[in-house]
Amino acid sequence: MPQTTVKIPTPLRSFADGKAEVALDAETVGAAIRRLTDDHPGLRRHLLTGDGALRSFVSVYLNDRDIRTLQRDATPVADGDVVSIVPAIAGGTSGELRASSSSRGGTIALAPERPFTQDELRRYSRHLLLPEVGVTGQHALRRAKVLLVGTGGLGAPAALYLAAAGVGTIGLVDFDAVELSNLQRQVLYSTADVGRPKLDAARARLEGLNPTIEIVPHGAHLDASNALDVLKGYDVVVDGTDNFPTRYLVNDACVLLGKPNVYGSIYRFEGQVSVFDARRGPCYRCLYPEPPPADLVPSCAEAGVLGVLPGVVGALQATEAIKLIVGVGEPLVGRLLLYDASSMSFRQLHLEKNPGCVLCSPKATQHGLIDYPAFCGVANSAPALGIPEVTPEELHDELARPDPPLLVDVREPEELEISHLEGALAIPKGELPERVDELTRARSVVLFCRSGGRSADATKTLLDLGFQNVRSLKGGINAWAERVDRSLPTY
Repeated sequence: MPQTTVKIPTPLRSFADGKAEVALDAETVGAAIRRLTDDHPGLRRHLLTGDGALRSFVSVYLNDRDIRTLQRDATPVADGDVVSIVPAIAGGTSGELRASSSSRGGTIALAPERPFTQDELRRYSRHLLLPEVGVTGQHALRRAKVLLVGTGGLGAPAALYLAAAGVGTIGLVDFDAVELSNLQRQVLYSTADVGRPKLDAARARLEGLNPTIEIVPHGAHLDASNALDVLKGYDVVVDGTDNFPTRYLVNDACVLLGKPNVYGSIYRFEGQVSVFDARRGPCYRCLYPEPPPADLVPSCAEAGVLGVLPGVVGALQATEAIKLIVGVGEPLVGRLLLYDASSMSFRQLHLEKNPGCVLCSPKATQHGLIDYPAFCGVANSAPALGIPEVTPEELHDELARPDPPLLVDVREPEELEISHLEGALAIPKGELPERVDELTRARSVVLFCRSGGRSADATKTLLDLGFQNVRSLKGGINAWAERVDRSLPTY
């Protein structure tokens, strides 16, 4: 029987005894996945539906081909083949880019331009020396309008390089303030910016870097009501989001408007980069038709991220945006670039346009924007879902009583090194179903995590198992630190 290697991505390794790859015997890809989930049952709910089918938000590749373009689960494997599991990980003017006369099919705009000043010639001299860029390409950069959705880990380095390159108009979408925990990776900001709106700090930094360009802030939350109006004024969209509702929103708006979407995502030590352009290749929905359930994919705030990783991925996104504008090289249309910082390796997978895509195929059934929080399963708050909560102040009072509730910390072990509540029982959320016997049903139970999301999911798990007096700490341990015990750090 052929032996194949199954590559396991970082988000799933904790369910496979920490392994990055597993060698096993199998005749087909489907058999390899079943053998993998038999050996590591914790992977099953992440990879397979209840009836054993592969989940729609998980892509599987045989070597560099998507099995959906081959024989799906029945795709045969040969000795030495590599099966890669690639889950979704949770970053209008006249400016439509014109087709280039370049044989590489780029996007150089050819209209006459005002000459560069002496200062601009010195500023961009290293670009001007490149035959592939030159004066014509630098003019195209000056005319270009690029929208950065998110100015965090990915948007920060991308913004710096796009501003330095001379992109004439850079739009920024964000509504957060700078936090101290951002500074480990969001190189656009300084310690003096903590507490300041990101858009204000980013604009000042980028205008200081290159005063010849225009920075356009968009401080409103991007949603289905405004996305088309915001995106239509830009030539290229750089997706630096950190959540699935906004990621699908950006993709869908780009498809409907005919804009290229420079995609990037990060998780711990791994990153992904691609260019989704439905006019000449697949869109994000072709790769991931549906998002994962909200409780299956942790954010960087929950799982952590190597500080330099978004710098690499954001720089790659800036590179792709510049290539699209100037019309040089081969953009990552129809290709997914995988970067693993721990092994310092790059891999490339071929992406196919899905002939049944609900958005970008001839069989499309979606012709506008939708309710993305609902689509991604994050539309409702814990109370709306019937999940009982307790505030930090209420819990503080209850802990002082003779019969205090049992505290259960559902965070990961690494998080306990940052902050913890004395006397709390530590049970990571993923282990809760197997460790319910450690909880007594005779007393009140309060579960908590970093900010309340995971503990709400864990509370629902216990309610479904028959527990009654169980609640989630609203706002998590960060809210406790801010409102009850300021000696605890937030993160």
